[in-house]
Amino acid sequence: MNTLKNQTVFITGASRGIGRAIALACARQGANVIIAAKSDTPHPKLPGTIHTVAEEVRAAGGQALPLVLDVRDEDQIKQRIDEAAEHFGGIDALINNAGAIRLTGVENLKVSRFDLLHQVNARAVLACSQAALPWLKKSKRAHILSMSPPLNLDPKWFAQFGPYTSTKYAMTMISIGMAQEFKRYGIAVNTLWPKTLISTAAIEHEAGGAQMMSQGRTPEIMADAAVSILNHTIEEMTGQNLIDENVLRQDGVTDFEGYRYEANDKPLLPDLYLD
Repeated sequence: MNTLKNQTVFITGASRGIGRAIALACARQGANVIIAAKSDTPHPKLPGTIHTVAEEVRAAGGQALPLVLDVRDEDQIKQRIDEAAEHFGGIDALINNAGAIRLTGVENLKVSRFDLLHQVNARAVLACSQAALPWLKKSKRAHILSMSPPLNLDPKWFAQFGPYTSTKYAMTMISIGMAQEFKRYGIAVNTLWPKTLISTAAIEHEAGGAQMMSQGRTPEIMADAAVSILNHTIEEMTGQNLIDENVLRQDGVTDFEGYRYEANDKPLLPDLYLD
């Protein structure tokens, strides 16, 4: 059964990494997928554009609409979401996946970089959700899912990179609020975070390089967990800060070896914010 068949899913930051994996997982269930990202033309170091992912989505069995989107631009957000909704006849799910990372403390972080972290992480969740709201209200199984962590106030998560942490936690806090605020509209709102490091270009270039990549999992584990969440009703799941492996364990998955980025005996690295 194609449980997302004919459902329309709008994914930010969908040209590579976790966003791309979620797009393909939705496509395999027959969804209409909007690939919304800045990557319109090939990047010299990073593979993938909205157009290459659109081709992959169609090959996987879904309908695709690639749209250039900078989540810092609220006018463009509204324009793109309305364009997508008119193209497919509505929107059933918004995946706030676009993210910016810089693991630096206050002393050495440029204020302009903090502005970017805030805009792409916290502010975009608010702006995209607000723009999608009129369409989500019309859906019979509406979801907002944001890629952000459970709230862990242990000072160690603030000591070295408090600015980044504050913007990721803000995504979660806004989501907790929306789950309550939008309950009356029948819109489920949750967050999703990986139990282990996910080996993506962001990790390779921003957070640790090839060594860390070898101790992570592929984005597919996040994608499978995201699709599972989208297949739950609001009565079953809303206002929760979910972890990918836990979601899949609830679905009966017990073997996670296939999600390893590299076949080796190295211990998997836990992701940030998880003790």
